[in-house]
Parts: sequence; C-alpha cells; structure tokens
Amino acid sequence: MFTLEQIEEAHSKVKSGAEFPAYIKEIKALGVTYYEYFVINGHTEFYGANNYKISTPLQYENLTIASIPNPAQFKADLIAHQQGKTDYLTFCNECAKSGIEKWTVCLEKMICTYYDTTKNDILEEQIPK
Repeated sequence: MFTLEQIEEAHSKVKSGAEFPAYIKEIKALGVTYYEYFVINGHTEFYGANNYKISTPLQYENLTIASIPNPAQFKADLIAHQQGKTDYLTFCNECAKSGIEKWTVCLEKMICTYYDTTKNDILEEQIPK
C-alpha cells in the first residue's frame, strides 16, 4: 500500500494546477482510489483498497472559509490556477475566499468535485488523462 512519503514525493512536483493531471496519474499508480482535501488547514485524507486510509498533517494555519460561496469567482481562480498562474497556497486562499470548504477526487472516475460549507457541489470536473 502507498505511504505518506510516496504521496508527498508526488505532490512535491506540483507547482500549479497545470501539473495536477500528472500528480493524479502518479498517485493512482501508487494505489490511491479517492481523496479529500480540506481547505481550512490543508490536510488530506487518502483512501486505497481494503479500507486503507492515511492522513497528512495540517499544512498551514486555519483559513477562514466564506460562508456564502462565490462560484463565478472560484471558477475564474481555478482556471487561472490550472493555467499555472498561481501557486498552491494562493489557490487554497482563493478557495477559502470563494467559500470552497473541500474538494474530493475519485481516481476511478477521474472526477474532482468542489464543495461549499453546506456540502453543496459547486463544481465537478473531469480530470484530463
């Protein structure tokens, strides 16, 4: 099964959203089937076969997540990030300001879904292969 060190090694190669598809491909090859990323503090819970689960430590001080989502601003920030215009921490701060509480990634379906603080699906997108 995969280790936190393997996940961190794969993640260290991600400088912007432009590298996200390669990251997904790499962790999928390690055996990750699903993960949840929590914007508030940057911790992630990774899941694999047979109920395997590991969690990362907190990555930064708590951010304040806006209680009212701004889907239009979030989509603009996401596009900029995917084009390599922002780094990861900047993107996380923008997510918080736009009311994004977390995102989930299903590696089987290759879908990333972003949620607000009331668990509403704000955006679901196919991950490029």
